[in-house]
Amino acid sequence: MNILLKSVTIVNGSTKNLHLKKRDILIKNGNIDAIETNIEPNGKTKVIDIKDLHVSLGWFDSGISFGEPGYEERETIENGLLTAAKSGFTDVILNTSSHPTPDSASDIVYLKNAAKNQLTKIHPLGNLTVKGEGEVLAELYDMQSAGALGFYDYKHPMANANLLKIALQYAQNFDGMVFSFPLDKSISGKGIVNEGITSTKLGLKGIPALAEELQIARDLFVLEYTGGKLFIPTISTANSVKLIADAKKKGLQVFCSVAAHNLSITDTALEDFDTQYKVMPPLRTATDTRALQKGVKNGTIDFVTSDHTPLNVELKHVEFDNADFGTIGLESIFGMLNELFDVEETVALLTKGRSVFGIEDPKLEVGKEANLSLFTINDTYEFSQDQIFSSSKNAIAIGKKMKGKVIGTIANNQLVLNN
Repeated sequence: MNILLKSVTIVNGSTKNLHLKKRDILIKNGNIDAIETNIEPNGKTKVIDIKDLHVSLGWFDSGISFGEPGYEERETIENGLLTAAKSGFTDVILNTSSHPTPDSASDIVYLKNAAKNQLTKIHPLGNLTVKGEGEVLAELYDMQSAGALGFYDYKHPMANANLLKIALQYAQNFDGMVFSFPLDKSISGKGIVNEGITSTKLGLKGIPALAEELQIARDLFVLEYTGGKLFIPTISTANSVKLIADAKKKGLQVFCSVAAHNLSITDTALEDFDTQYKVMPPLRTATDTRALQKGVKNGTIDFVTSDHTPLNVELKHVEFDNADFGTIGLESIFGMLNELFDVEETVALLTKGRSVFGIEDPKLEVGKEANLSLFTINDTYEFSQDQIFSSSKNAIAIGKKMKGKVIGTIANNQLVLNN
């Protein structure tokens, strides 16, 4: 398939001679054939000529969830990857949120085979412990050999500090990445929202910032003792940013992410008891969102993730106390980030970090495989059900102001457009 992108603005800070320049880009059989001021279509060529069209390297999300296997009613791998492609993503890391959870090499092989021949490439994580129960280490080396990029008991904190120590020590033998969710359950108890003025006002059980920060402090002490690579997913407090910044100054190999909604939405949104705002970690205060935004800008926070978590309707359309945690976010992350940051910062956040996991970075160069995201930057709109491609509709972004729209993606010699 031949594709011609007409008069697109290239957003790619790594190629200074093309960055923010308008060019035509010709793609033949999946590879970038030419980047010129003007290219005329020849033969059977799909021409994409859209006002305000921009292009960047394909986007990458460091942590999303689908449903398959076990929760196919929430999201299948096929539709999940189509949703990712329509949302601008060409590579995604898949969390261990299925049932059963992947804790063996055969589970990893199954996930990779289920995603074959899709535009968006899936990179599965494996459980850190057997069945994610936090008691016995899973087959880490075998899973990595089968294609797992790290080891994570999804949203389940590692209560046993000694087991975390052993995991970090063992994983160093094959350069493995260990994930540890930042929550001390002895502190959080049965809390469901941020502990503070809003939780007190609404009579909802709170999760103090201390529950996150205490776990992070413990994990960083363990990492300093063992060495190795530690990933702390979806931090949410100002002090968490400081703890990780201090650890990085010490030279520790610690990486972290923040969910896009934790960058912009505060716990004051809970006042209507809308269960779409029930997420884990919980929405925090304006002080926290400002610190998180600063951490993103100065590089303390390595990744911004959609934390995409599809849930079937009966898990959300219940009383707030009984609702499950989680929101979908692939479809809205670009519009949310582009509202907070300028387009260059937004694209940098969405394209960075593959190398942390040993994934090869794509190149926007003639002769290289086309791995591209297409988008506009000036469209403004209110996010609605019409923008949701997921099977599940539990979106925290409904009703939020967005800036910029994803047009589609090109990768693996395929083109996916939203219209």
